[in-house]
Amino acid sequence: MTRVGITGIAYALPAREVATAELQRKVAVASGLMLPPGMFEKATGIVRRRVAADDEYASDLAVDAATKVLADTGTDPLDVDLLLFASATRDMAEPATAHVVQAALGSRAHALDVTNACNSFLNGIDLARSMILAGRARRALVVTGETPTRAMRPRIDGMAQARTAFAGYTFGDAGAAVLVEPVAAGGIVDVDSETHSEHWAAGGIFGGGSRHPRGDEHTYFTGDGHRLRRIFEKIGAGLIERVALRTGYAWSDYSRVLVHQVTLPYLERFVEVTGVPRDKLAITVDRLGNMASATLGVQMAEVRPDLAPGDRVLLVGLGGGVSLMTMVWEVS
Repeated sequence: MTRVGITGIAYALPAREVATAELQRKVAVASGLMLPPGMFEKATGIVRRRVAADDEYASDLAVDAATKVLADTGTDPLDVDLLLFASATRDMAEPATAHVVQAALGSRAHALDVTNACNSFLNGIDLARSMILAGRARRALVVTGETPTRAMRPRIDGMAQARTAFAGYTFGDAGAAVLVEPVAAGGIVDVDSETHSEHWAAGGIFGGGSRHPRGDEHTYFTGDGHRLRRIFEKIGAGLIERVALRTGYAWSDYSRVLVHQVTLPYLERFVEVTGVPRDKLAITVDRLGNMASATLGVQMAEVRPDLAPGDRVLLVGLGGGVSLMTMVWEVS
């Protein structure tokens, strides 16, 4: 049976860094509110994050990461026959942002967007693997570019709005890319997902579609962070247990466990609920924030130099909608 794995990984970050204290100061001034010093940082554990420039788009971050992957692996863009832009953020409603990325890279691959909130990048990798196994592609480039900081409210009109907007102040911008192709050993050895769509309204950016096609009000992130956390806690542990039962792998069988990170307290709660050894995590949220679907891509790129062939990595995705996803990757 054909094995499909990840043969190249890279990430991209905007140059501009914004301290959480500065973000809080700007929101407080714009809103005319007296906020307790350090409130945003204490509540999230996020000290700073990267923020895209005004003329820097989701596709730019994806192209940056993709260019690095192609260079690192010595891959000609014309040798890629599937390009997936897998991201919660897009440059525009139409056409697919994958075409913007492809035009910049000079590829001629079958190009399309894959979107499923913060699980978009994992879904993209899974779709690429499936297309290769089905004989529809030989080599796939999966990219993401996330600029969720543009969904943060610049000002708050009262505490009621503050409660629904606060989750947006966790965001940071980033891009990531992976090359997916057949491998001789290892590869992606297990994938699982669970979806509970009855919770779709718990949080999101509800503008830009047929419900709210225009108007700034619906372009900001709105949601109940505490409700989302309770949902993931309730249904997440079962998914982790299923991976262990299906694969027979214990925590000791993984070199690293990479988890989507919203806030530092949320990550600490994940450790408490699942029992994952904390030293197997790659913590990025404190210095880069919640990078939406790019979170796992950035973590993968950061830990890759420390991995050897045969090492296993468990990836755990959490996405609005809501969906959960796990992927076991064995380094080739």
